[in-house]
Amino acid sequence: MIIGSAVCGVITLVFTVIPILTNSPWPTVDTGVASPGASLRASFHFTTPDKWKNDPQRPIYLDGKYHYYYLYNGDYPKGNGTEWRHATSVDLVHWKDEGVAIPKYTNRNGDPWSGSLVVDESGTAGFGKGAIVAIMTQPSASSGQQEQYLWYSTNQGKTFKPYGDRPVLKNPGQKDFRDPKIIWDDHSRKWVMALAEGTKIGFYESADLKKWRYTGGFFTENVGLVECPDLFVMRADNGTYKWVLGVSANGRSSGQPNTYAYWTGSFNGKEFVPDLHEPQWLDYGFDWYGGVTFEDGASSDKTDHRYAFAWMNNWSYANNTPTLQEGYNGMDSIVREIKLITSKTGQYRLISRPIDAMEQAAVSEMEFKPFTVNGARSLIVKGNSYYMEADISWTQVNNIGLRLRESDDQSRHVDAGVNVKDGYVYVNRTHTGNPDRSGRDLESRAAFVPEKNKVHLKILVDKTSIEVFVDDGSLVLSNIIFPHLNDRGITLYAEGGTAVFSNLQIKYFD
Repeated sequence: MIIGSAVCGVITLVFTVIPILTNSPWPTVDTGVASPGASLRASFHFTTPDKWKNDPQRPIYLDGKYHYYYLYNGDYPKGNGTEWRHATSVDLVHWKDEGVAIPKYTNRNGDPWSGSLVVDESGTAGFGKGAIVAIMTQPSASSGQQEQYLWYSTNQGKTFKPYGDRPVLKNPGQKDFRDPKIIWDDHSRKWVMALAEGTKIGFYESADLKKWRYTGGFFTENVGLVECPDLFVMRADNGTYKWVLGVSANGRSSGQPNTYAYWTGSFNGKEFVPDLHEPQWLDYGFDWYGGVTFEDGASSDKTDHRYAFAWMNNWSYANNTPTLQEGYNGMDSIVREIKLITSKTGQYRLISRPIDAMEQAAVSEMEFKPFTVNGARSLIVKGNSYYMEADISWTQVNNIGLRLRESDDQSRHVDAGVNVKDGYVYVNRTHTGNPDRSGRDLESRAAFVPEKNKVHLKILVDKTSIEVFVDDGSLVLSNIIFPHLNDRGITLYAEGGTAVFSNLQIKYFD
């Protein structure tokens, strides 16, 4: 299993020391562990079994299971090159490792990079009905340019064969030309590709997945180089169908996140027209990149909701993690459910919430009576992997929230809360271990003005991560953290006034 398995039992938790690899090439990181044998491996997040992972590839649903492929480097940290490793899941929480499905350096071209898979139910590509077709970027053996290549599987995705050494989509001479996302467009009855081309998303069409024709492009601004495009249609809460175009992007230059930007709009099979020029963002944390969305395979309604998750890391500090001491580097966010709603101003936006299977995976639960807090109040319970919910209300207050993964002397903690005075929600990892050595990425923020002086928070804390869902999930902040394993305290705080914490629940995963 890739995910750390939960063990039924009481809330008292046992902590032990991380085994340090002999002659480890990675730096030793102080995790403050008190006893031998403990691990930083996540309790309820997907992690690579060993070595390295980065970009997720959009999962497909086949024979009652989700099939997930991701970029994996078994030679990390001494060797380069990624390949596609395979995992399967029934509930999107517990995963089974299926090994490498597309090895690197097995055809004339370079290693396989990001792309996407489709189930070719009608056999349009000529490999048989139900064949799984993957199209991904590889550097060309002849030119070194990024081009798109086809691989296919006729054994339910266990292994893939290359469709020759020639690209199905040649590079027209662009530096950045990668990360194809393939969908079937029911309206036009053809395959559509969205491709990352610098600051532009190019659109292509095909009848057989082998021959592609350019149809148009969408130009972005102020979000840097775009990667890992996403394109899908959803039915909003008012019954309207809207297309959504997403990209992994860097909006730092304009004060925006470095996560998943998206636009709602229309798509005619050739070009995308946005409702608004400025993008919206699916996450406001520091560590939600390379995001993918995918259909609920078990539902007959494919447009009412979707699932989404992303790589929990950031290229600014991707190799700075204490899990390297255990021989692996790579974790994904939880899978969340997304829906499309209309705001009071008529704008369409995506909202997120943890999938139901997350709560069902918990091994124990505690509920609390309301707490009235002026200053700080520590709970008598502790934990390092849990799902917490709370309603917080106030009459007048400057700042409210929760200190989590707190040390016994209260000097170390990660804070999740609302700065009511200045109008933003935040996750602050200044006072706990974190990967950012520059001191720049310590507090992630999103503008937020609470209605009627109240807020609902859903917070998922794991051994090296925190994900905060605000109110209806229109704001989410996902960050990796490196707390000492024996820092397990939970403290409620209200500054500049009094707040009431009600409907407080904690569901434990270990």
